[in-house]
Amino acid sequence: MLASRVMETSQQIDAYLASLPEPKQAEVRQLHGLMLADFPGARLWFSDGLNESGKVVSNPSIGYGAYTITYANGSSREFYRIGLSANTTGISVYVMGLDDKTYLTRTYGDTLGKASITGYCLKFRHLADVTLDVLQAAIRHGMSLDQTA
Repeated sequence: MLASRVMETSQQIDAYLASLPEPKQAEVRQLHGLMLADFPGARLWFSDGLNESGKVVSNPSIGYGAYTITYANGSSREFYRIGLSANTTGISVYVMGLDDKTYLTRTYGDTLGKASITGYCLKFRHLADVTLDVLQAAIRHGMSLDQTA
């Protein structure tokens, strides 16, 4: 069962990557390859961006690792730790589960390069616009919080 889910996820990721226009496809593939190399045992996720009703609620995304989101009402669900998504203006890397929503800006804001940073999202137009080592450091920090890769 697990092997079939992983295979299905990998196939969804491959189809998603193939659907992206160049040069974005090559850049997202490069980041995906780095994630697989840095975190070979991490759980893979794919979200097509649709809710239960089939309505688009977000851009498709590839996820890595796992953590449990706990909502204010006490309910919880599993979600990815790091997300990678192409969008209309570039690429977004999501670092989920940070308690301090200023951490990314304070820690990487001055050295990341030409990117916008929110509480959990690093968004940039092209991979060449950011310092790859700094981006990888932010990703590694996020994955280091992962207890259930």
